Amino acid sequence: MLSVLSFSVTISLASELLVRRQHMTQRLCDQLLSELSQYGIDCDDRQAELLIRHLELVIEKNRVMNLTRITEPSEAVTLHIVDSLLPLAVPGFDLTREDSLLDMGTGAGFPGIPLTIMSDCQATLVDSVAKKINAVSEFAEQLGLSGISARHARLEDLAREIPGSQTCVTARAVAQTNVLIEYATPFLRPGGTLVVEKGRPTDEELLCASRAADICGLELVSRETFDLPRNLGHREILRYRKVSKARVKLPRKSGEAKRSPLGAR
Repeated sequence: MLSVLSFSVTISLASELLVRRQHMTQRLCDQLLSELSQYGIDCDDRQAELLIRHLELVIEKNRVMNLTRITEPSEAVTLHIVDSLLPLAVPGFDLTREDSLLDMGTGAGFPGIPLTIMSDCQATLVDSVAKKINAVSEFAEQLGLSGISARHARLEDLAREIPGSQTCVTARAVAQTNVLIEYATPFLRPGGTLVVEKGRPTDEELLCASRAADICGLELVSRETFDLPRNLGHREILRYRKVSKARVKLPRKSGEAKRSPLGAR
């Protein structure tokens, strides 16, 4: 009799937890849709559910490995998902299923996975930390995102493997902009786009970036400024286009971009 009662209590608690989780997921989806609408970014219910599911997977995985310091769900919606999708609010920027995207320093899959969910593009997500790439591969499989390839590699080595293959390269504050320009250039097709997301880049950083872009055959197309909802941060989206061949042979030797960055004084 006790075992039957215990089983019934367990089922009841599991059902209650499931309902609570469903309510939480719906609340986060509603928050996401509301915040994206502030920037004119269209997102359907299926996309919102996938975006939130990715976030839930990241938070769950973060219990056993360090993927992010932002684990409060409501805050993470803004600082991970909305932040990742801000490039879609930039006039003239678009991603479609015909595009190829490479995300440098993807970490837990931001912004690569959100941008792939929104565009159905083919994406290569790169990180130098093997455990993070293993986690990203799991996320992509669980989300049914067959167009994602997660690669554990140095950017210089991968650029030699797939040169000139990408229509878009993204980077989310993983290094100084001039270094990111050098890393991205050999991946880009002629006319391809580099999208760099920054907090508050200094005038010195932007000057170094301008010199590096000139050396690498890129030009600055736009610089857009955004403020995240609920005063959670300031963002600038720098968009560069590949307009000519680089004046130096790229990629250089591994580590040289950081040791002796192009465009630095």
